[in-house]
Amino acid sequence: MLLEGKNAVVYGGGGAIGGAIARGFAEEGARVFLAGRTRAKLEKVADEIRAAGGRADVEELDALDEQAVDQHADAVVAAGGSLDISVNVITHGDVQGTPLLEMSLADYEQPVVTAVRTTFLTMRAAGRHMKRQRGGVVLVFGGDGDPVRTHPVGGLQVAFAALEAMRRQLAAELGGYGVRTVTLRSGGVPESLPADFAHADAVTDEIAKTTLLGRPATLADVGAVAAFVASDRARTMTAATANVSCGALVD
Repeated sequence: MLLEGKNAVVYGGGGAIGGAIARGFAEEGARVFLAGRTRAKLEKVADEIRAAGGRADVEELDALDEQAVDQHADAVVAAGGSLDISVNVITHGDVQGTPLLEMSLADYEQPVVTAVRTTFLTMRAAGRHMKRQRGGVVLVFGGDGDPVRTHPVGGLQVAFAALEAMRRQLAAELGGYGVRTVTLRSGGVPESLPADFAHADAVTDEIAKTTLLGRPATLADVGAVAAFVASDRARTMTAATANVSCGALVD
């Protein structure tokens, strides 16, 4: 198994993307620590992992709370002996569908402030332990890209661009200690859309049309790539992106 003996923290582990990444880690042997604000969603993912023979721990946590994030990282190390992988995929609260010129400042800046705050806190908490143990992987999900021409996305891409700058900086500062940082770039994962989303079929078709493979990435695809990138098989990858867009994004 690629991640045997590793301890992985997934902030937002009860969501679609977080759950997929957590399951991918667990399938490769990692002990997964799921953190998020809604215990029922976390427990559902944990139960799925355990039913498949994996190991999962659950912690109800606000990943915007500085003290709570630091204490949780310390608790993971106390329980597992190390903190080897960290990924933050909590919701940023972005407001979409409103043209830029009609958007309020609060709505525009909300995803930027949320993304930067939570990612800084969780990167810092994990990085302190990884620096001490001289190894670890911090994953970021999203990545910046070209402007969306057909749909106003508010501050979403600004938030992603900020995370890319943070990821590069962390790679530069901690690379000498064996800590890697990689962004998982996606052109959209239709399976992650809410069950009650009225335009799911149209969005799925639109995403598929933009890909070179004629299909969008699945949640299982995201989990599999995340597990590989977090493993020692990808030990040469840092300050880099892994493209999981089926060709919707061309490097």
